[in-house]
Amino acid sequence: MEAGEELLPLFDWELKPGRPHQFDWKSSCETWSIAFSPDGSWFAWSQGHCIVKLIPWPLEEQFIPKGFEAKNRSSKNETKGQGSPKEKMLDCGQIVWGVAFSPWPSPPSKKLWAHNHPQVPDVSCLVLATGLNNGQIKIWEVQTGLLLLNLSGHQDVMRDLSFTPSGSLILVSTSRDKTLRIWYLNKHSKQIQVLLGHLQWVYCCSISPDCSMLCSVAEEKSVFLWSMRSYTLIRKLEGHQSSVVSCDSSPNSALLVTASYDTNVIMWDPYTSERLRSLHHTQVDPAMDDSNVHISSLRSLCFSPEGLYLATVADDRLLRIWALELKTPIAFAPVTNGLCCCTFFPHGGVIATGIRDGHVQFWTAPRVLSSLKHLCRKALQSFLTTYQVLALPIPKKMKETVFLEPFGMRY
Repeated sequence: MEAGEELLPLFDWELKPGRPHQFDWKSSCETWSIAFSPDGSWFAWSQGHCIVKLIPWPLEEQFIPKGFEAKNRSSKNETKGQGSPKEKMLDCGQIVWGVAFSPWPSPPSKKLWAHNHPQVPDVSCLVLATGLNNGQIKIWEVQTGLLLLNLSGHQDVMRDLSFTPSGSLILVSTSRDKTLRIWYLNKHSKQIQVLLGHLQWVYCCSISPDCSMLCSVAEEKSVFLWSMRSYTLIRKLEGHQSSVVSCDSSPNSALLVTASYDTNVIMWDPYTSERLRSLHHTQVDPAMDDSNVHISSLRSLCFSPEGLYLATVADDRLLRIWALELKTPIAFAPVTNGLCCCTFFPHGGVIATGIRDGHVQFWTAPRVLSSLKHLCRKALQSFLTTYQVLALPIPKKMKETVFLEPFGMRY
């Protein structure tokens, strides 16, 4: 362990799947996808064997650190006459590769759902999308666990799902059929666009929080950026030396990060295509060396909610936490089994990791009070692109210091 790195303590609980005895424990038991709802009141977990578990969050209060709460859970999830939310088991009938929560829809969206699905109770319609091994997408209502829709179109395994953060109920899906598909769940719940261009399996997608841009990565070296307004390809980013497997946008949409089997994370300015820096995943324990595999090949990455940290998981069974301005991790946590995915709690302080044996583990994450400079930068970058910042009639030093750091640190 290098100087400056610290070990993340494991929470004193983890989630383990309870499976009937007839299941083959060695087959399709991986936790391929996990997600918190945007308000932090639910946690979804593809626990293997075609099952997704929906869990109200937080769990038992005695296990939650002081100050760690799901905000506004009671106002969002307790409907009249129904009491507190309860955990649910969703039997999807196929291996589940991706899960994604919708944002809380606006009142017009709720009315459209009620009109299209009169059999569904008129409740706050938070939905969960599940992407399946047969290419189908199932849409579930979270509060009741009811199956609302089956979306068909993909011709091979579904890999990833992402809702637009705006609340418009637009869903993006990726697949091994080499396509991305756009679904508008308010408009008769139909597919509205197919995005073509990838030559290999499409692994992952990420929609920028300002809903202007869509990133997709595949079993190829290029990173694709698409317009979320015209659904056309804007540009390709070149820099990785192997397949790119994961991507995420910063909370202010100013940064894009991509992870590859080449053991590197690259930070990009998505507006200028500039490569800002690389984070290289080096081997921590020489005893783990295996000439048959790339032990530091990356699997997943995600930004922290305030945008100051990045979490990555790799084949060396380590969860790493990075500060954006540094080139080495500030903390890491070892896991006894292979890692598949990771995600931050929406209000910070916790990271969840999905593991190949079907378990989910929860780790403490760095919590920091954002500086005034960071808050100003975040606010400006939420509505100004890099080009617009550079065009401001203010001194260059001020632009770099106040507006572009740490993203101004070039590779």
